[in-house]
Amino acid sequence: MPHLSSVNVGTPRPAEWAGIGSTAMDKRPVSGPVAVRTRGLDGDQVGDTQHHGGVDQAVYAFAREDLDSWADVLGHEIRDGMFAENLTTVGIDVNEAEVGERWRLGGVDGVLLEVCSVRIPCNDFKNWMGLGGFDNRAWVKRFTQVGRPGPYLRVLVEGEVRAGDELTVEHRPGHGVTVSTMFRALTTEADLLPDLLRVDGLTAQARAAAERYVAARV
Repeated sequence: MPHLSSVNVGTPRPAEWAGIGSTAMDKRPVSGPVAVRTRGLDGDQVGDTQHHGGVDQAVYAFAREDLDSWADVLGHEIRDGMFAENLTTVGIDVNEAEVGERWRLGGVDGVLLEVCSVRIPCNDFKNWMGLGGFDNRAWVKRFTQVGRPGPYLRVLVEGEVRAGDELTVEHRPGHGVTVSTMFRALTTEADLLPDLLRVDGLTAQARAAAERYVAARV
């Protein structure tokens, strides 16, 4: 059964290597329940509010299986939360989730999340990996080439989550536009951008990128 390996939170701390001089990338697992609200988890904050956060980036998920894959590549164990994810999942391919897919956490009355966006790697991520002792050479390029960024999620129903909670897919739109598709469209394969327009509730930023691409080819 898909479930949460951990729930991870962090708050901004001074960091000379970060673009704005502070970062909240150091997410750590929490024991016990954590409240999930429309703009994110209690005890968690965004450092760079210009580029991150808000209702369309309220919660970030990354699969334990993908962390393990990177650990094999990098030659070091990667702990839950190291990629700044709020939810470390087990047993579900989060990158094959469709945009608009809905996940229920913790049972029928639990938190309801909706896959809505993707994490685009930045230089702060590269610096963070280097600080952790990992080989971060060309990190942004390498992470992008793999094409498994993990999704950002909206919070449709608030509640509490904790490590071990079951994750159930309650709704799958059926349009075929996955997290990986969206990531590739926004990074390396612009010809996929028109596909994003099939997604109901597409984020404003992604819709604008897709519409610009289509308009330029009319």
